[in-house]
Amino acid sequence: MNVGLIGCGAIGSLLYDLLSQYVPAVRVMAVYERDTHREGARRALDAGARVVDNVDDFLDSELDLVVECAGHEALRNLGPSVLAAGHDMLVASVGALADPTLETLLIDSATAAGARLRIPSGALGGLDALGAAKFAGLREVRYESHKAPGAWRGTPAEALVALDDIETPTAIYEGTARDAARLFPQNANVAAAVALAGVGFDRTRVVLYVDPLASGNTHRIKAEGDFGHIDIAVTGKTLPSNPKTSMLAPCSLVRSIADLNQTLVVA
Repeated sequence: MNVGLIGCGAIGSLLYDLLSQYVPAVRVMAVYERDTHREGARRALDAGARVVDNVDDFLDSELDLVVECAGHEALRNLGPSVLAAGHDMLVASVGALADPTLETLLIDSATAAGARLRIPSGALGGLDALGAAKFAGLREVRYESHKAPGAWRGTPAEALVALDDIETPTAIYEGTARDAARLFPQNANVAAAVALAGVGFDRTRVVLYVDPLASGNTHRIKAEGDFGHIDIAVTGKTLPSNPKTSMLAPCSLVRSIADLNQTLVVA
């Protein structure tokens, strides 16, 4: 399988290494990075990596799958072109789909070209159970996130609370998954995945906490319906280079890619 990566930051560079280590049947044919970040990408990858900053060169690389791990803006700017070219796309910046115009554009581009838009489970488990519950009656879904103060730096949370002074878990947002993904694009991608797996962006309730007691990033789903009750929580260690992101996020991308090539898949 030939794969192309968009972005070579904390997630992209680790994904590149993990694929080389655990999925040798996958070849990373090209890594797209902006011109201003290209040299940094080359330093982060091995000498054989092909790093390009031209979209046409990237799309001409005989790719079976493109993996986006560069942020919401990159998905908005490049996603439609990737899908329109007929390439399947695995998306890390799931929160960008909270914009209904972009969601429609991506789906329409994929449909017209016969491509597929794939969403990983990210740092949270249980999306398979949540998706199954839709067929048995799913009424309410709530997602909660606890992250340490450092994970909220550079976000609107800084204007809401004094991050250095918080001593107990403090909710900084409560509302819909759609608004959470828009307001906290680097912190609420999991909330968007929960929404897409379950009852949608506008019916999924989200609570985001700044938690000075957090030992990692904790994600929790609570769901109710005719099927019964779901209560799933995962606490993951963060990436050393980015406390906003759990270590499981790039690993989830690896699993999604590996599953495409497996005969036996646990879905």
